[in-house]
Amino acid sequence: MDKIKNIIQASIDTKAKVLSDTAMIARIAEVSKAVAAAFRAGNRVYFCGNGGSAADAQHLAAEFTGRFYSDREPLPAEALHVNTSFMTAVANDYSYDEVYQRAVKAHGRKGDVLFGISTSGNSKNILLAQEEAKKRGMTVISLTGETGGKMKDQADYLFNVPSNDTPRIQETHILIGHIICQLVEEDLFRSEMII
Repeated sequence: MDKIKNIIQASIDTKAKVLSDTAMIARIAEVSKAVAAAFRAGNRVYFCGNGGSAADAQHLAAEFTGRFYSDREPLPAEALHVNTSFMTAVANDYSYDEVYQRAVKAHGRKGDVLFGISTSGNSKNILLAQEEAKKRGMTVISLTGETGGKMKDQADYLFNVPSNDTPRIQETHILIGHIICQLVEEDLFRSEMII
């Protein structure tokens, strides 16, 4: 019982640190405005990650293309790993490090947004994707753990969750992502909101 309570408390403590970080709260608001502006301008939002972070990427893309709170028009967002034929071909023919970079080369345009998600901040395939996105004039948003890893140097906006514990970082990534989804939806579809 104590172990379960300790795990829940660790999650709460990580989120409490984010809650008290006024700079990060302001950054969430700023990113929400930037993403809404990208959608308003006809641009797209892409997500990439590995493992649990890939699941988070797919989850957040679905919140935009499906719905969050309101019934509204879908927004053009995509998790870059969902085409398994592409992923396995590039991983086999080139290398796994290049899968997201090639996807950004194929789809990324100036004004688009790329969310790179990595608890370490050092995933090579995410780093290469972000590097490619910067070359293309895309906005790069990095969700990482406490240090930010190498991704912090490529990010236009960095969300370095104050933890070194992978599950607690991932739980907080999805919280930050959900807040952004809600704020973007409210910004773009305020008149249609039902909450």
